[in-house]
Amino acid sequence: MDVDAFINHVRNTEWYEDQIVHWQRIPGRERVEGKLRSPLSSNTIRALEEDGINSLFYHQAEAINLLASGKNVMVATSASSGKTLCYNIPVVETLSKNRLARAMYIFPTKALSQDQGRNLENMVSKHRSLRHDIFDGDTPIIERSDIRRNSRILITNPDMLHLGILPNHKSWYAFLRDLEYVVIDEAHVYRGVFGSHVSNLLRRLRRICARLGAKPRFVLCSATIANPREHATNLTGLDFEVIEIDGSPSSGKDFVFWNPPPVDISEGSRRSTNGESARLTAELLRKRVRTMTFVRGRRQAELVHLYVKENLSRSDSVAAGRLAPYRGSYLPEDRRRIEKDLFDGNLLGLITTNAMELGIDVGDLDATIITGFPGTRASTWQQAGRSGRGNQDSLSMLIASDNPLDQYLMRHPDSFFGMNHECARISPTNPYIQKPHLLCAAYEFPLSMDDTEFFGADMLWNVDELVEDALLKVHEPNWFISPEVPYPAEEVKIRSIGNRTYTLVHEDSGVVLETIDEMGAFLQMHPGGIYLHQGESHLITEVDLQSCTVYCREVKVPYYTEVRDITETRILGEYKSRKAGNTTVYLGEVNVSTEVVGFRRRDKFTEAILNEEYVRLPILSYDTIAIWFDVPDGTLKYIRSRKLDLSGGLHAVEHAAISVLPLLAMCDRNDIGGISTPVHPDTGKPQVFIHDGQPGGIGLAELGYDQIEELWNITLKVIQECNCEDGCPGCIQSPKCGSNNMPLDKEVAGTILQEIITG
Repeated sequence: MDVDAFINHVRNTEWYEDQIVHWQRIPGRERVEGKLRSPLSSNTIRALEEDGINSLFYHQAEAINLLASGKNVMVATSASSGKTLCYNIPVVETLSKNRLARAMYIFPTKALSQDQGRNLENMVSKHRSLRHDIFDGDTPIIERSDIRRNSRILITNPDMLHLGILPNHKSWYAFLRDLEYVVIDEAHVYRGVFGSHVSNLLRRLRRICARLGAKPRFVLCSATIANPREHATNLTGLDFEVIEIDGSPSSGKDFVFWNPPPVDISEGSRRSTNGESARLTAELLRKRVRTMTFVRGRRQAELVHLYVKENLSRSDSVAAGRLAPYRGSYLPEDRRRIEKDLFDGNLLGLITTNAMELGIDVGDLDATIITGFPGTRASTWQQAGRSGRGNQDSLSMLIASDNPLDQYLMRHPDSFFGMNHECARISPTNPYIQKPHLLCAAYEFPLSMDDTEFFGADMLWNVDELVEDALLKVHEPNWFISPEVPYPAEEVKIRSIGNRTYTLVHEDSGVVLETIDEMGAFLQMHPGGIYLHQGESHLITEVDLQSCTVYCREVKVPYYTEVRDITETRILGEYKSRKAGNTTVYLGEVNVSTEVVGFRRRDKFTEAILNEEYVRLPILSYDTIAIWFDVPDGTLKYIRSRKLDLSGGLHAVEHAAISVLPLLAMCDRNDIGGISTPVHPDTGKPQVFIHDGQPGGIGLAELGYDQIEELWNITLKVIQECNCEDGCPGCIQSPKCGSNNMPLDKEVAGTILQEIITG
């Protein structure tokens, strides 16, 4: 596309108000070829040539060489760098020479499994003895027995590995006994709760393979992250060789930072991020630029789709008809229809959650719009990398939200373009995650002391608790699954902590629309709330807590809803503390309890609060890991002597610090929470707490503890550099604040941080 022409066009529209705050030209990259130590078979060479490949990139050749020497390999290179060949070639070469050998490909989503299955087709077809199959929840029952017996390359996902393969390993005896390769693509996705579950899942797989005499090599592929070796080891429990030199060529990209214009500078309010994203998307589609617009969540996908469609319907009904929303919670048949329409060129634009962030082949796209910072630089580059997949230059635009992190990046683009990528964090030994997997492992084979090789020494603590709960039985030297637990895998939800999920049902037809985890249900599906599904508003009419069923009906209303909640924190134990700056920071275990107490109705287009309503749901409580820190005594005396608002200052520090922590950790804002208090009941001190948002913690609090000085410095910049008078969404206000952003004091927050940092 002609990026300069499009940007000039936008600058001449009546609604342009200097929103472009940074425009960076990222030059293309020259290819760097690699050399293989051993030649490929003629069949593989022929398959590559048919796909137009006559030589390999450096990272591809290096991965093949290392795997041939028996190493486990992690490839961490950019999007669209051809990582697929890093595992397809060695797998096909090995399996064509050893007619018993098998391989397992694990992808995080069914859509990616389907896509990669198609990509493998040509190479496998040149080797008659090879057969590849997709094995997931959509695989017909009648085909599964044949796949178990005869598949050489099995393409699956973590969910099916957990529910269908490992608990039934006796039916997979031959496959697992002869397993030579385990391929894990998009490894950066396996972070947080999901990654911690998958890390235990892969240890269960290794344990079963070891019992059967197999020791497969692992191949991991990832977007660029700061800790590829550490992440690969944490995920699998194995040592890895890491390849980070990217030998693939790339076309140039123009990356634009777009900050919605202020509505009121003194209050820090800005024009709607969703509205700006919709306008830009509509302009691109009018120019027939194939565009993918990313948004932060399900509701936003439906809202932005609605805005773009209404914008286009007034002037370009053809483009409006070639637009669709997309999110992972759609039914499989709906997702695949949309994916096919996009790949075939029937769709011109797609409004999507991060479900399209991964490497599903959707054809060549010219532009990507990223609506709000996705939470990590790695995700931002992945989303931006969806455009420009051919030789043509492309455009990516990051549209800032009015939250502190987005606004910080708009003022400091070097923090995005110049800083290292974030670390991926998981916690394999989190007891809330590991204990259920130990039950699954005991179902597969009785546990023994030898299994600490796979699950670590913390396994013994968790086993003792399972014995106390009568879920495991001791028969020296083993632990056996209790008869009271007939099929434990069925009770373990690997994409969340906790086993309760809620089903959204249309009250008239009884049709199931979606399923969602308990926390998500409480925060989005309360009585009186509006839930968006495939572009339509649904009013929540009833929540049945016993059956975990939410009933709704379709309505046409000019608003959406968001909850208000109250959170309390109690200290359960202090792990460690250290002097930092002019104060002390602590790391420990806390109990967090959250209660939904009401919700707000906001105008769909202006996002203004229309009214509020009270509602009460049961308290959700969990134990997790947190950091907290004191306010220096001298600072307290200063604040109190001048009768300044200590509570408002602490509250503002909490909001701002939570908002910018994702800049240091590979996490989403929703992965962390916090609380501030002028007198905490457990310490009697004024303190700020920042905690992991999941039971047991996923390593984010530990990272915050280690980097607290940098966190304080960035937080202070966010507060000092904002032009508002008393605090705004761009510095200290939070849209998720259960106390309606009261009290907040920007000046006192700055004083507290300045004194903590410099004294």
